[in-house]
Amino acid sequence: MYSKRLIFLLVLLLPFGLFSYSQTVKVACIGNSVTFGYGLKDPATESYPSVLQGLLGQKYEVKNFGLSGATLLKKGHRPYFKTKQFEDAMAFNPDIAIVHLGLNDTDPRDWPEFKGDFEADYAWLLDTLRKQNPKVKLFVCKLTPIFNGHPRFKSGTRDWYWQIQERIVEIAKNNNAGLINLTAALYNRPDLFADNLHPDKEGAAIIAKTVYGNLTGNYGGLKLPEIFTDHMVIQRNKPIKIYGITNSNEQVKVVFNHKSLNAMADGYGKWKVQFPEMQHGGPYELTVQSGNKTISLTDILIGDVWLCSGQSNMSFPLSAAKTGKSELAGMKLDKNIRLFKLSQYAETNDAAWDAQTLQQVNQLNYFSGKWSAATSETAADFSAVGYYFGKKIVAESGVPVGLIQLAVGGSTIESWIDRYTMEHDEQLVDVLTDWRKSDFIQEWARGRADVNLKEATNPKQRHPYEPIYNYEAGVAKLTDFPIKGVIWYQGESNAQNVDLYEHTMPVLVDSWRKKWGYNFPFYYVQLSSIDRQSWPYFRDAQRKLLQVIPNSGMAVSSDVGDSLNVHPNRKMEVGQRLALLALKNTYHKLVTANGPVILNAKKENNNIVLSFTNARSLSTQGGTALVGFQLINKKGYCLPAEASIVKKQIILKIPKGEIVREVQYAYQPFTRANLVNEAGLPASTFSIPLN
Repeated sequence: MYSKRLIFLLVLLLPFGLFSYSQTVKVACIGNSVTFGYGLKDPATESYPSVLQGLLGQKYEVKNFGLSGATLLKKGHRPYFKTKQFEDAMAFNPDIAIVHLGLNDTDPRDWPEFKGDFEADYAWLLDTLRKQNPKVKLFVCKLTPIFNGHPRFKSGTRDWYWQIQERIVEIAKNNNAGLINLTAALYNRPDLFADNLHPDKEGAAIIAKTVYGNLTGNYGGLKLPEIFTDHMVIQRNKPIKIYGITNSNEQVKVVFNHKSLNAMADGYGKWKVQFPEMQHGGPYELTVQSGNKTISLTDILIGDVWLCSGQSNMSFPLSAAKTGKSELAGMKLDKNIRLFKLSQYAETNDAAWDAQTLQQVNQLNYFSGKWSAATSETAADFSAVGYYFGKKIVAESGVPVGLIQLAVGGSTIESWIDRYTMEHDEQLVDVLTDWRKSDFIQEWARGRADVNLKEATNPKQRHPYEPIYNYEAGVAKLTDFPIKGVIWYQGESNAQNVDLYEHTMPVLVDSWRKKWGYNFPFYYVQLSSIDRQSWPYFRDAQRKLLQVIPNSGMAVSSDVGDSLNVHPNRKMEVGQRLALLALKNTYHKLVTANGPVILNAKKENNNIVLSFTNARSLSTQGGTALVGFQLINKKGYCLPAEASIVKKQIILKIPKGEIVREVQYAYQPFTRANLVNEAGLPASTFSIPLN
């Protein structure tokens, strides 16, 4: 068994030029405290070079030449080239050298003054290794992370770290060295870095596994991303990208729609082929073959893929909706609606998680799912809002729709944004600090996380309400998969800080569009009405965001709220209103998609005249008396308003002796405001000053 494993290893090494040596292959691990194993209970057995030795086996001799505090820069505060570890590494005369230096060069004593020497100093180190052994195989490493809790993070380390990263990529290219990406391996695992700089035992093992993969090319054989399953929908009118992992430099053959493409995996085992874009249709079959493994998928449609994301009102199941039972009772197999629900490993309910759940959450194994056609069984537990949205799109457009549900009840908006964006936003970076005690995070969300994590022993235990978590565990796995657009229902867990949400929401949308690489439509739901005092301000802020976020739309839901329940069950209306926005703005159908939109407020004699767009006529729901308006006088007092509809305008009487500065509509937390247009669509909560 051992001899077979050795032969397999040596065959895999051949593409890298790492031919089979007649003697033991010597591997030098050169670096700083991360290489040395600082903070580990037993660096001699737990450091990454020690773990790597076990992975490579007895035909290799792996030596650890790490030194805490060492800099790559020769003029740095502790230059590696002046140390005994450097001398010993040279005397070892390695066949393979792995260099991981640069973390300590972010020190303010080093980078600001000597950054111009970094590339030359790195090249000198690599050239010196080659002089010792011209056949040495050199690998340089992109750095392990420095997380935001580091004491110098905002004062320079954060920015200098990424400057060094850019140079390391160029150094590898210009010096004919392999590049090992330790950043990608650990950037989403802050739970493994107690001091924000040094990985623990599990982190060291991940480094070893990453290095092992780069040395041997063994990535476990052919695998497709989880989003590729039977019954999937692939986005129409965009290049069709099929991608995955196999062992490095291995050939991959992909057959789709009777066309065949070949690819070769790169040094990281990644491969991708791209078929020309197609119109909607199907079903098709997909076959992927690499090595001795073949993956076959069937019943694939070309259509439109919509991501349905947010918190509990997006994940609210069809079976619990007011119209759900009747919808499911009459449902037959609908092959043109495909559902991909990313189910959670554990719900964020009012209970402590066990050790296994805590571990799965830390390892980002929180979501899982597969595609299925819409049936009464598969749709029952799927997002009601998402289902009704998709049903109307299919009915009006004739295009198959794939709906991806990725939503977590109670989740904060910050949990859906990627780490780099959060770290480099001067407002949001502070949200990352000790989030479970931070006033930036809603008290209820922090409290629920405390309950779930009651049994956690790791102070950096992760949770779906944590900033960044849902992006890393969920969204990041989808960004290579083209979508038509996003529908979003979230905000309940951020309503305590309206100002911060006004900043954060555009950041989220912009960051997602950058990750996917194009400006897809983003349609969101304005919060409903409930007896929570900040909600009118929040709803109005969401309305104003329409002017900030391009290619967006907002579905009003205040008229289908519940005064006591944050989860109103009238989800059909919400899904259909989102669909109207898409049908008008994305599918270019001649439909009315919005209720009356306030244009201006003018004082005329003793009246205030409100004008609206997006309304050929104004009326009230059910033909009842018009309600929902109030006036704010110059002292800030709220006054009741007598309102009436005159053609396409609203007339408000100014109380005698009052000077009015502002008009508000639907500004009660739970509102019965009832203004609609000719399509029966409601007006948004708004506040507007008098012209």
